[in-house]
Amino acid sequence: MTPQTTLQLCITIAVIALATAFVRALPFLLFPSGRETPAVVRYLGAALPSASIAMLVVYCFKNVSFLSGSHGLPELIAAAFVILVHRWKHNLLLSIAGGTVLYMVLIQLVF
Repeated sequence: MTPQTTLQLCITIAVIALATAFVRALPFLLFPSGRETPAVVRYLGAALPSASIAMLVVYCFKNVSFLSGSHGLPELIAAAFVILVHRWKHNLLLSIAGGTVLYMVLIQLVF
């Protein structure tokens, strides 16, 4: 692989910056504030958060063996903690960070 020149790096950074600005501005260009949001976009806005969470849950539990080892207890305890903290505080960062820390403590010190 050849080393990149300063010009190539500047062009790469400029292209990335322009693409980022375009992608960030695109919703405002497609859906101006004076017009009603299309029904399909409203549907996706309502359906995708739940679908994303469901996919994350499946991904997190896909390799858990409930028949051997710790029987999935650290994962289930951490997931229950995330649900309870989120219902209690409604703070996404606290729920995720707390669940991650609890899971790590459980697998390192308890199980």
